[in-house]
Amino acid sequence: MSTTATRAAGATSPGRTARASRGPAAARRRRQGYVAWLFAAPFVLVFGFFMLVPLVSSFAMSFTDFTSRDVRTPFAVNFVGLQQYLDLFGDARFLKSLTVTGTFVIVGIPVTMAIALALAVALNSGVSRFRSAFRVGFYAPVVTSIVAVSVVWRYILQPDGLLNTALGWVGIDGPNWLNSTTWALPSLMMMAVWRNVGTLMVIFLAGLQAVPTEVQEAAVMDGASPWRRFVSVTLPLLRPTLLLGAVLISVGYLQFFEEAFVMTQGGPLDSTLSTAFYTFEQFGFGKYGFASAASYVLFLAIALLSLLQFRLLRSKD
Repeated sequence: MSTTATRAAGATSPGRTARASRGPAAARRRRQGYVAWLFAAPFVLVFGFFMLVPLVSSFAMSFTDFTSRDVRTPFAVNFVGLQQYLDLFGDARFLKSLTVTGTFVIVGIPVTMAIALALAVALNSGVSRFRSAFRVGFYAPVVTSIVAVSVVWRYILQPDGLLNTALGWVGIDGPNWLNSTTWALPSLMMMAVWRNVGTLMVIFLAGLQAVPTEVQEAAVMDGASPWRRFVSVTLPLLRPTLLLGAVLISVGYLQFFEEAFVMTQGGPLDSTLSTAFYTFEQFGFGKYGFASAASYVLFLAIALLSLLQFRLLRSKD
């Protein structure tokens, strides 16, 4: 009898011990979760009120005919479905803004990434003594106010500005950069590349310094030339870094607004009319539902471009 009781106790005691040990641990994890949510609550509330609610509201607004006259009676508007989106793609100025933004992105991103990568490689291999000074110098435009930068570049690109003066020294008669339908958009691209190349240069330089030296040494021992080492060894290992830089710069270029707003006001003849600037105009006209639809078309373009970049540049392993 006693032996049977002892066996039973021995058989059940491990389970009881495990449940007893799990009880305090589970309670401790719950308390830690409550404390974590308590600390996160201020951010969650602020994010929900100032970000999530406006996002959901603007998305719902894009399916209505909401205008500035409906601000006092926001629930008295009419649901129009996809009509706002259909009207958008029937607007020649919106299609023009898509073309301008697409050109800005398709040309600006490769040029910015190529220049930034070349500078990063130069700093990583050929410049060692003043590397920090070069980093600060190239990164300075990034932390400078875009409005201040745009004002300075507007004066540089004037007909009698610094750029045309410098071109005159070599016998070139420079154009009226910002008032030319041919040169206005390239001028904005040039400024955007100059301003953003520092960001990518620092990111690419960090990626280059993370490339294992053993891999480079093995390629040297195999007789690979510097260009072959760069193409076959360095670039594949930089794919995650290139992806990060491409996504960051594409989001900014798709939303370019301040440059056109300060320097050209979308002109001349809508040659620098970006989608973000077009959306801003529609809000100014009081067409809130229409502008919300335009903003979500831009959001979809950003999402699709980011998805494409992830497919092309994600790591193969």
